[in-house]
Amino acid sequence: MSPANSMSVDPLVPLSLLEAVREADRLDGADDAEYAPEFINKRLGTTDTVYAQIRRYNEAAKRGHPIQEDEVVALSRLIARRPDAIELFRNAGIATARTAYGRLSSIKRGSVNYLPRIIARPIARRQAQKLLLRYFGAALNRSGTMLQMDVPAHAPVSAGATEPGREYYDAALNELLSLLTLT
Repeated sequence: MSPANSMSVDPLVPLSLLEAVREADRLDGADDAEYAPEFINKRLGTTDTVYAQIRRYNEAAKRGHPIQEDEVVALSRLIARRPDAIELFRNAGIATARTAYGRLSSIKRGSVNYLPRIIARPIARRQAQKLLLRYFGAALNRSGTMLQMDVPAHAPVSAGATEPGREYYDAALNELLSLLTLT
């Protein structure tokens, strides 16, 4: 890959996608136990490959190492083929937003939640802008009283999954604005 094409993504993005798949494919309950050998290999989220990738993305997140955009696009394409793709992208977007919010300092989270709204809202908007840019590669724009996210056409999740991938960004924006008390 040439340096001009080597864009990178925060590891939280592919990590949240694979964790959503793992959660959706997890066998739960005693009734499923007897079918486990038959279905374990057919469920993407229960494969050793997915667990290895989740460990890899966790390590990359701990060390601050970005993931190549092409890898995230390919993962998004794979997930988009599933019948439950929209739900998976929605869950991953919410999880990414919650984790990103959780990475804010407690002082910033507290100021957003406990300061008077007239002071807290501009702080919350700035934090939302920073988080959206860092984790989603998107910009936050104001249109009157509405806030909207401007996702670039080449954003890795929507580039790999088009329509279902947009759900990732919509869910993430809604969750982030809710957490930052901007809704």
